[in-house]
Amino acid sequence: MALFDENPVPSPAPERRLSRGAVAGTWALAVALVVLVVLTFLPTSYVIEQPGPVYNTLGTARASDGTDVPLISVDGAETYPTEGSLDLLTVQVVGNRERTPSWFELATAWFDPSRAVVPLTSIFPDGQTSDERTEQSAALMVDSQKEATAAALSELGYEVQPEFSVFSFVTDSASEGILEEGDVIVAANGTEIMDVDTLRGIVNDGGGAAIELTIVRDGEQMDVSVTPQVTEVDGETTLLLGISLITDYEFPFDVTIQLDNVGGPSAGMMFALGIMDVLTPGELNGGEQVAGTGTITGDGVVGAIGGIRQKMWGALDSGADWFLAPEANCDEVVGHVPGDLQVFSVETLEDALSVLEAITDDGDLSALPTCTAG
Repeated sequence: MALFDENPVPSPAPERRLSRGAVAGTWALAVALVVLVVLTFLPTSYVIEQPGPVYNTLGTARASDGTDVPLISVDGAETYPTEGSLDLLTVQVVGNRERTPSWFELATAWFDPSRAVVPLTSIFPDGQTSDERTEQSAALMVDSQKEATAAALSELGYEVQPEFSVFSFVTDSASEGILEEGDVIVAANGTEIMDVDTLRGIVNDGGGAAIELTIVRDGEQMDVSVTPQVTEVDGETTLLLGISLITDYEFPFDVTIQLDNVGGPSAGMMFALGIMDVLTPGELNGGEQVAGTGTITGDGVVGAIGGIRQKMWGALDSGADWFLAPEANCDEVVGHVPGDLQVFSVETLEDALSVLEAITDDGDLSALPTCTAG
């Protein structure tokens, strides 16, 4: 008698059912995957700011024909060798009106301290196309180069004469039909115009009376009379000529700044420092790598810029130890300085020069202004 069946027939195993928790987890995972797919393609109303390329104002840049040329070149004045770098920083924007980042891209950027998620309209205003924004940004870059050259040459003792010309007219302008685009305003009521604030003060002090303007049109000087228009701006009554002006300068020699595909006014201060270093013997930066950002006016006032946190990360990643930040941006700097980067607060070109002097001479950097809370 056989004790065991040599060909046993297996009995079916009992059916194993998933627990309620496992079923719920499976459904949750499936829903999450569906949501992730949907969010990947769902349009957003944000763009991402991240560190962009870093350019040494003392180095070279790629020209439109593909060759490398000095970023700053001077014709008509003696120049000197430079060392180290005076870096200007840029911010790269990911996304535009035609293609915004996905929600997944925004989520990854949100947790990256070197990147920022900002509303689309803060970069691309309503009604402005990408081409219009590019054109405006390029115009601001050209203006910043002029202002930087004026600030640098003035600081070096050269005589720089500003010119204020009519760029455009507002709707129902008091000056339209009297002034023309391109007219250079030389004086108002007999007072020479050295800056826009002077003209604005003469108009406001006139109490609404006609302003006698001395202008140059097509090389010919003439006098015209414009009666300002009473207008309310932000709830306050003011007097306006109804024009926008652009500033140009007559320089004693030619300064050319070659930097394609970069727009905006935020490189002004670093342009000015680079121009000064090229025109003076020795190294303005002590041969070290210094980075910075800030707009600048012809009289050397440093102004606020956008994307300063991304620019500080760009400076750190490029190897800079020191960073010059506009005092007006200090509220965005405090608590967000990356790594061991030393950030100094500057309000004028002279402030920036003081920092560079301390770096060059191994001075007391702790005595220089920095961004502090409050």
